[in-house]
Amino acid sequence: MIVKYVEAAMSRARYEIVEDDKSFYGEIPGFEGLWANAPTLEECRRELQEALEDWLLVSLRLNKPIPIINNLTLEVRKVA
Repeated sequence: MIVKYVEAAMSRARYEIVEDDKSFYGEIPGFEGLWANAPTLEECRRELQEALEDWLLVSLRLNKPIPIINNLTLEVRKVA
């Protein structure tokens, strides 16, 4: 489930070239404060995915809302 969620979120990523230094900037709409910057597009994608995974873990730990992506959601459920 988590792998499918990450893949779905990454498919929404947007990238652009930063004119000042020609590096790549990436973000995923709907994920506040989540972004990456790297010298190459491949590195930027890798860093963005790592940042997404960290963002998800922190959000789950703090019980913060996580965007629904392609009808996929992640949440912590209390077990008796």
